[in-house]
Amino acid sequence: MIAKASTIAACAAALSLLSTVAMAGANDYAFEAVKPEMKKGDDVIVAVRLTNTKTGKPVSDAVIFKTRIDMAPDNMADMESPVTALPPPEPGVYAFKTDLPMAGRYQVTLSAKVQGEPETVTGKVIVKAVK
Repeated sequence: MIAKASTIAACAAALSLLSTVAMAGANDYAFEAVKPEMKKGDDVIVAVRLTNTKTGKPVSDAVIFKTRIDMAPDNMADMESPVTALPPPEPGVYAFKTDLPMAGRYQVTLSAKVQGEPETVTGKVIVKAVK
């Protein structure tokens, strides 16, 4: 009886391990700036690409539910800009309209749900605004 219970427990552990290996994790995705440098100003378009790092393919079915743009890289995290989502210009690219009022580095922080992925995918991308 004890041997049977041990066998069942071992099988359950092995299946759990296999399902974990087969599934992608939130760390298997990455955001990157499509254009890492742009002119400062109002109504600037910032675009980021979301890719699956294991396959290298763009992820076009993600739902971006949280976005923030601020100047944290230049020690001004309180300097936050408004963000408006725009239609995707191409598969795997997510675009946003924002204000980049001064030259410097801006951090784009994103949280997304990827279809079939139980974890939230988060990322931080640095873009630079120039005069």
